[in-house]
Amino acid sequence: MTARTPLLAGLTSVAALSLGLTTLSVSAQAATEWDMPTPYGDRTFHTVNIREFADDVRERTDGELDITVHANGSLIGHPEIKNSVRRGIVPIGELIMSRLANENPIYEVDSVPYLAASYEEAWALWEASREIIAEELAQQGLRILFAVPWPPQGIYTQQAVEGPDDLRNLSMRAYNTASERLAQLVGAVPTQVEVPDIPTAFSTGRVDAMVTSPATGADTKAWDYLSHFNHAQLWLPKNMVIVSEQAFSRLDEATREAVLEAAAAAEERGWEMSRQETDDALAVLREHGIEVSEPTPELAELLAEIGETMTEEWSERAGDQGAAILEAYEAARP
Repeated sequence: MTARTPLLAGLTSVAALSLGLTTLSVSAQAATEWDMPTPYGDRTFHTVNIREFADDVRERTDGELDITVHANGSLIGHPEIKNSVRRGIVPIGELIMSRLANENPIYEVDSVPYLAASYEEAWALWEASREIIAEELAQQGLRILFAVPWPPQGIYTQQAVEGPDDLRNLSMRAYNTASERLAQLVGAVPTQVEVPDIPTAFSTGRVDAMVTSPATGADTKAWDYLSHFNHAQLWLPKNMVIVSEQAFSRLDEATREAVLEAAAAAEERGWEMSRQETDDALAVLREHGIEVSEPTPELAELLAEIGETMTEEWSERAGDQGAAILEAYEAARP
């Protein structure tokens, strides 16, 4: 018996070690890993905010939910992100909300010129439209976690824009139906170009102008391919982070609550980052030689008329949902 004791003890130790390794393995397998595609580069404040969101989720869940952010369209291209989340190819993703305007006009409510042209108005509009947009996404098995606006959109060109004629016949980069329609109404030719392709599009002559934010101009080093930015403050389009309801429902209750808390924090942080980005990006453009200007009275008059036209067109397309959004917005508008 004495001779067999070390052997038994050894077997007991091996069994204990095996049990410990099995426990560790099960624990490791319990952690959930999500891949998250986003369309914009690492320097873009949206991406910075989303990486903070991922870190926050990881911390709040003690590593039980680990979100890996794939920026700049490196995992999935912008046009495919929404459908990839819907089909379960990835559980979560970011996209600009107005990209879905062809599915339903309510998604481009934040891209109607001068409907909401300040952060205060943009927040009131988001509050007025959030529930209806969330309900529309829910019908496709998607949940919106948070939305953050870009800085106000302006007009980039290779020469000064002082009046309506200065935009006629220019090839203008567009990124949603609203920017396409704006280009048409000013007499320009809309051309779809994604953010990573902007410098090449200008350098090859594919586009001569674009409507986008000060942030995008700074991120893509606009001074390398154009010289003027008109800070027209047309609208504040939002990026939204969506998650598959199926993937979300698989999380335990505590993890789901942690994700929602991190999302609320990301939305609040993102709106403040956007405000700061407006000032910072305008300063960067000026520092690198971009001439930043405000619309002349002639141009302002044209853009205001276009805003009225596009508001009427949007309202007709959006039907009862659009009417409900506008009614709630007018009641809360600052």
